Amino acid sequence: MSRDRSKEFERWNDRMALAEAMIPLIGQLYRNHGVVTSIHGRALVNRSPIEVIKAHRFARQVNEIELPIEETMPVLRALVQLEPAAASIDIAKLLIRFRTEGDGRSLEEFLHETLSPVVDEPETPGQGTDVVLYGFGRIGRLLARILIGHAGNGEGLRLRAIVVRRGAENDLVKRASLLRRDSVHGPFEGTISVDEDHNTILANGTLIQVIYSDDPATVDYTAYGIDNAIVVDNTGRWRDREGLAQHLKSKGVAKVLLTAPGKGDIKNIVFGINHETIEPVDEILSAASCTTNAIVPVLKAVNDAYGISHGHVETVHSYTNDQNLTDNFHKGDRRGRSAPMNLVLAETGAASAVAKALPELTGKLTGNAIRVPTPNVSMAILNLQLQNETSKGDVNAYLRGLSLDSTLQQQIDFIDSPEVVSSDFVGSHRAGIVDGLATISQGTQLVLYVWYDNEYGYSTQVVRVIEHLAAAHPQVFPERSAVSDATGAISIVV
Repeated sequence: MSRDRSKEFERWNDRMALAEAMIPLIGQLYRNHGVVTSIHGRALVNRSPIEVIKAHRFARQVNEIELPIEETMPVLRALVQLEPAAASIDIAKLLIRFRTEGDGRSLEEFLHETLSPVVDEPETPGQGTDVVLYGFGRIGRLLARILIGHAGNGEGLRLRAIVVRRGAENDLVKRASLLRRDSVHGPFEGTISVDEDHNTILANGTLIQVIYSDDPATVDYTAYGIDNAIVVDNTGRWRDREGLAQHLKSKGVAKVLLTAPGKGDIKNIVFGINHETIEPVDEILSAASCTTNAIVPVLKAVNDAYGISHGHVETVHSYTNDQNLTDNFHKGDRRGRSAPMNLVLAETGAASAVAKALPELTGKLTGNAIRVPTPNVSMAILNLQLQNETSKGDVNAYLRGLSLDSTLQQQIDFIDSPEVVSSDFVGSHRAGIVDGLATISQGTQLVLYVWYDNEYGYSTQVVRVIEHLAAAHPQVFPERSAVSDATGAISIVV
């Protein structure tokens, strides 16, 4: 029987009306209370009505049924009435828990009991943590976009300043223009204005001081009202403890985070894997590399479930701005050749860097890289020899389960579409996305293909590390399943 077109269109309009009504409730929870709402890990903050509907449709990945927006709206309304403190709340998972564990309680009663830590005993509002971006290149500008978008109620991370070397008389205008427009990630979502008299950029209400300096040791941040700041060095100029320690000589700096692999004894942190190893005495840390962040969560998951005897990591990486547009001198091997015209064989330290986050894989991996003529999104091919046999169906079901409900949900995503290509992953919030259709499994031999946005996906991981350093990461509701139990945590669609 054919569908009634008028009824389908009427139903669509009804759903759109509900999605439109959700937007102010989502915004009220976020801006007034610092509550980030999501549906199966897909954040709803700053989304359009269409994107809200798409998030509900994503629920089919969990139990083959689209999440009715008519059922999530009452959850949102009840949350607004509860006025919880800052938290990360997955309304889809709460609704599933209510269906199975409600025990005759009303929705309001269930939510009040489940969220009691942030409803009955809310934390005292804080002043937030000051963040300074030292450098304003590809990663620096994406970090700025994310931090501005995460400003919430102002009690979390506060982007206070960026530090750069003056490049021209109209430097400030050019910096703001690069923040406003991006050839890969599109326009900035919001408004930006520049005050050249005070060297400030105002972006969506966030006032950012632009400081010009060539010396990380001589900036007096306290003169700008900045104190106990986390300085994020995204220049890549200093990667050892001695060089990065220069930042600590400046007034107002508490900690330094490097957005590149750290050398020597600097801890390389992959959020979700080893961020708990950070100690209060650690003043200098590294957020590792984009590739390390993409592959380590997947490697940990596979090693936990099947054991890894040894393997090889091949990275197919988009070109970066340290390569040449046209053939010209470059101190690095092969990198002097035109980046947009060639495949360039290069070295990568990602395989050896894995050991800093996962010591159990020390000496078990080799690695290489190929730079390719695309501006963003890369792929890691993990060719692994396992200790225990598996099948393509089993390993895909396991990794998909982790992507939907586990402590690695923010790091691992999963897709099994036969039509996706690299540009489909621009703007991904996950560290890596497993391409399930490409998985090859034969006995103890496993080959996984992992996409990753080497710019935005990595930047989201960096922000998670900053949040951890600032103790600003919101409590998650409902609690995520442990990795080891993830295969049975939910009903998984294969």
